[in-house]
Amino acid sequence: MKEQERRQTQPELSEITDVDLVSEDIEELESTRVSKALLEEISAWKREAKSEDNDRYFWHVREVDQIARGDRYFVIGRKGSGKTAICEYLSRRQKFNVFAERLSFKNFPFNELYSHSNSSYTPPNQFISIWKYLIYSTVCRLMVRNEAVDAEMRTKLAALYDQGAPLSRRVGQWVGREFGISLFGLSVKVTKERSAVPENWIEYANYLEDIIVGYSGDAAYFILFDELDEDYRDIIATEQYKQYTALITSLFKAVQDIRSTFSGGRGPRLYPIIFLRDDIYDLIQDSDKNKWGDFRVDLNWDEAKIKKVMAFRISRAIDPTCDHPLGFGAAWDGVFGQLPMGVGRNKNKISTFEFISRSTLLRPRDFVAYLQNCAQQALDQALDDQPKISNNIVRRVDKAFSNYLREELTDELFAILPDISAIFDTISQLRKWNFSVKEFERAYSGQVHRGALKEKNVKFVLQILYLFDVIGNSPRVGRYVFHYKNREARLNFNEQIVVHRGLFKALQIL
Repeated sequence: MKEQERRQTQPELSEITDVDLVSEDIEELESTRVSKALLEEISAWKREAKSEDNDRYFWHVREVDQIARGDRYFVIGRKGSGKTAICEYLSRRQKFNVFAERLSFKNFPFNELYSHSNSSYTPPNQFISIWKYLIYSTVCRLMVRNEAVDAEMRTKLAALYDQGAPLSRRVGQWVGREFGISLFGLSVKVTKERSAVPENWIEYANYLEDIIVGYSGDAAYFILFDELDEDYRDIIATEQYKQYTALITSLFKAVQDIRSTFSGGRGPRLYPIIFLRDDIYDLIQDSDKNKWGDFRVDLNWDEAKIKKVMAFRISRAIDPTCDHPLGFGAAWDGVFGQLPMGVGRNKNKISTFEFISRSTLLRPRDFVAYLQNCAQQALDQALDDQPKISNNIVRRVDKAFSNYLREELTDELFAILPDISAIFDTISQLRKWNFSVKEFERAYSGQVHRGALKEKNVKFVLQILYLFDVIGNSPRVGRYVFHYKNREARLNFNEQIVVHRGLFKALQIL
């Protein structure tokens, strides 16, 4: 009876506010406070790896060593999974015999590449020559920095390759006829055998290959292809789909050709590396694609890996030069404390990490965004040093994070589903996080009839929503299957559909 009375009078931990804290909880929080400086550092974390302090926050995963050794050169992962972070890290590995350049295709005029297809190849291989030419030209630029290269050759290459021009301008220069004539002249001086100006990109690439083999020494040259999704738009249009996928397929084949050419163990080591979103990689259809698996790194995350990277980041937020990160428990509890959170109607208790994890897609960027927002809110209500980030702050941030996740998914999905905003609205109108395929089909058909949606194939829409984890399956009560947790799973149209919990608030479901 006394136990029942205690339960009736004492609030659940998840419902406790700062005013409601019982004395022992106050003592616990007062005895361990998080510094304002730590909160300010976490609030300054960046979601974009290229804006991050990479030297401070890059977490060295095992896959990086495989890439750095040249064992892997196709890095495939979802947006926010760490591709750009690895690319940034590798681009800074400059040593006396290691040279790297990151080629970002953000805001790149892809038509410059489309206009230089090689008719000697059949689709989708018609861009192999221009990619090889671009890779070899970048290596020649890097040779200018290599003091082991013959001084006269470096001088001639420096005159040809502008070291300061952005990628889009460089490519425009390199494909010009005047540049080709200059390159031809250099090739004649190198080989003494050229008799005519080259007629196609294969010859241009061969000229550069001869220069690299003869003069680049035994250095390692990393050519890093990043942000290739810039032209990934309106992909459901047939011509756009064919042209873009042919360009990407040709890049993979060009990299394979170059790796085969420079794999003898002696001479220069050329390491062109492709960083690509997994949904774009899935579009590629080629007879050699299965073989690429031996050279591919898949950036998949689970809770164990996420805990390690969060422990590392928090440790580095405390000490920028920390070589021995705290364990996850010590690092996480140092910011959030150990009070559990109540969830569901029965107020089941889970940790703050579990609460946050349920709203994410288990990507580093998601956790960075969530913790960044938590720290900012804690700072906004603090006068000086304060207790650790409270459960109330974690709950409030959940709504802001939900809007962030919806925006992230909208950006990812727009190329495939231009109606994605209206599709999200359709889910919102169901007012349910759990529904049948037929329920969704009725709501979707109504929107099509009213002219709010153009895509009429509702099963195609559901499959795409599942692939990008907007929805999952529920085989039975309490069990949920999402693509990001089970990469081999496919949407089952005979099972209930569930919306990802991270979208609940943004879609006004709860």
